[in-house]
Amino acid sequence: MEKKKVLFITQEITPYLPENEMSHIGRYLPQGIQENGKEIRAFMPRFGTINERRNQLHEVIRLSGMNLIIDDTDHSLIIKVASIQSARMQVYFIDNEDYFQRKAMAFDKEGNFFEDNDERTIFYCRGAIETVKKLRWSPDIVHCHGWMSALVPLYMKKAYNVDPLFSGAKVIYSMYNDEFSDKFSGAFKNKLKIEKISDQDVKTLETPDFLNLSKLAIDNSDALIMGNNEINPQVMAYAKESNKEILDYQTPENYISAYSDFYDKILS
Repeated sequence: MEKKKVLFITQEITPYLPENEMSHIGRYLPQGIQENGKEIRAFMPRFGTINERRNQLHEVIRLSGMNLIIDDTDHSLIIKVASIQSARMQVYFIDNEDYFQRKAMAFDKEGNFFEDNDERTIFYCRGAIETVKKLRWSPDIVHCHGWMSALVPLYMKKAYNVDPLFSGAKVIYSMYNDEFSDKFSGAFKNKLKIEKISDQDVKTLETPDFLNLSKLAIDNSDALIMGNNEINPQVMAYAKESNKEILDYQTPENYISAYSDFYDKILS
């Protein structure tokens, strides 16, 4: 029987970024799922805070070289990879000079939300999906972690749903307490649109903030997971009203087996 495949599109993975609950899950969940007999691929943004030399990142020339058009501007997609030897797993990094060279994740040193975080999010989500297409790798589960992955469910369900590689994939969105109080640019919902995505599909983003981005991810996911013990109450309420399958918060001791069982439940 062919191994089930799980694609992780994650905002943070330790040791490339400081450890917190999300980055810990980003690191150890793929390893655990792989050890449980599934095939995995893991993606994250190549933030400028990541030390390429120390972490031994190198560019994958055969995957790089594509351009993504955002707001009528071409942006080159660069793919890098690093190995976590102890876990026998690779991490793919989505990189671009305009979006991911700065020495910060989402805020500048004065604490200001980057004005182009909307485009960085679009680029990351589309870049990860396009790279998986180039790999000719067909996931059974696409598991998204963090707000920077929140457009993936929309793209998977509306734009890539007829692609044979993705047509059967189930999308799971993990909700975290990674909230921000700022708003994306007013043009966000137009910038993110690609073929097959309509005005109606992005109507939720009339006010482009964390809450509505989360709602968009929930609307387009097949199932949801509470990644933190406490998340935004409005997000949680909306998730419950959606009547989607929700896996409650799991402790560090048992989340890998609980997530693995949840994947099997969603696939069945």
